[in-house]
Amino acid sequence: MSLVGIVIGSKTDEDFIQPALDIFKEFKIEYDISILSAHRKPDRVRQYALEADSKGYEVIIAAAGSAAHLPGVIASWTTLPVIGVPLPTSDLKGVDSLYSIVQMPGGVPVACTGIGTAGVKNAALLAVQVLGIKFDDIKRSFAEYKRRLAEA
Repeated sequence: MSLVGIVIGSKTDEDFIQPALDIFKEFKIEYDISILSAHRKPDRVRQYALEADSKGYEVIIAAAGSAAHLPGVIASWTTLPVIGVPLPTSDLKGVDSLYSIVQMPGGVPVACTGIGTAGVKNAALLAVQVLGIKFDDIKRSFAEYKRRLAEA
């Protein structure tokens, strides 16, 4: 069963999300990836968000560039935690995406990481931490990861 749902707005965003996949592989956490556009297929995004909990997801990572409405739209339809990742896909190098994700209206929370590769890695690690609240083996693995990080 996949614990993490990963959503990207376009097939061209696949390369950006790879660092998160590497982290989930390291922690042996199953995930699913979906390509959904908040602007081109809003009904599919709504359906995805409404069904996410019943699919067993515990957290959703939504990565998007430009207007980056994807994380907020998903968050508006689910009670699961949503982590938004701004991607540097526009002329503004992701600053527009960052503002779009971080400035959610009150009542529709979306955690927001930094732009690009570091943000993708941190989104995955934040998801690992969230999962560690419920799953002791993941919590122990994350503690070991932090110990190794401190020794490097």
